[in-house]
Amino acid sequence: MEPCAECGAPMDPRSCDELFQTLLALGHARQAPWGPLHGVSVSCFLLQHPSQLPADDGAMAWALLHAYLEGGLDEANQLVGRARRGNSHRVQGTPAQAVRDAAPPHRDAPHARFSVTIHDVAVDGSFPSAEFTERVKAWAAATVEAWS
Repeated sequence: MEPCAECGAPMDPRSCDELFQTLLALGHARQAPWGPLHGVSVSCFLLQHPSQLPADDGAMAWALLHAYLEGGLDEANQLVGRARRGNSHRVQGTPAQAVRDAAPPHRDAPHARFSVTIHDVAVDGSFPSAEFTERVKAWAAATVEAWS
């Protein structure tokens, strides 16, 4: 079977999209360790599968990964909070400066394959809780490195 055209991961036994749906379900349950890392995980997946990037071309995902790698989960959560407040119907204007200036350096996906993908984070497809945080951090670092 051919590897994923976007991230280079093996598509056997489950595709990246199938694994992502599993990861989303775990994240939406809001239980540790998956819930707190939901935004980071989604950001990694989107930046490794740029055909699915939202209209901001990955600016929020890029900013979130940088915040997480530089300041941990607290810093990432602060960024999300500022972005939510900035998107409030009570606030008029442009997105927060940190997000506006954070777009990835180029729109096209990296030509090199990612050293850590959703398949690595999934382990056996179940995203086991043991060492999940460490796997997500490696995924975030590999994503930023490939785009930089």
